[in-house]
Amino acid sequence: AMMGAAYAKKVLGIPNPRVGLLSNGEEETKGSQAVQAAHALLKQLPLHFIGNVEGKDLTQGLADVIVSDGFAGNVAIKTAEGTAAMLLTLLRREIKRRPLASIGALLAKPAFRAVARVLDYREYGGGPLLGVNGVVIIAHGRSDALAMENAIRVAIEAVQANVVETIRQEVAEVQALLGAAQETNSEA
Repeated sequence: AMMGAAYAKKVLGIPNPRVGLLSNGEEETKGSQAVQAAHALLKQLPLHFIGNVEGKDLTQGLADVIVSDGFAGNVAIKTAEGTAAMLLTLLRREIKRRPLASIGALLAKPAFRAVARVLDYREYGGGPLLGVNGVVIIAHGRSDALAMENAIRVAIEAVQANVVETIRQEVAEVQALLGAAQETNSEA
């Protein structure tokens, strides 16, 4: 969570990123034991934690950073990718089936192209692998030249933003805070 927030600040330029925890409900008591334990920890961290977010919230802009385990996060990303592809396929099919819709589609072509570009994973290049001693961008397995070019651009932006050192500092601050809290609790 802290690493994602640091990345959002330094690379994406979001001054106070909203951090959400992926769960199957908004309530604190929802989710697996691991999710509930993560929720309790995230509430204690010095970040803008907004609580649990559900799968339906992922594309709604409620959170700038979404924390999840690797499996759930990967399923969420692949589901969103598949949904976008399905919607574009359905739209193309319905436009082809209706002559009047084809005329309307010609008028809306710039808008359709803009939406398709926003939904195109290649435009984003890849996602950062945070917590390693260097900048690592994970690109999609089927990345082409455009996706790789954008992955390199994302890596350059992370290097220029000094994101590795920022994350190192953020983690050290959190460790110090948690250590102080544990000492206070053990003395009580």
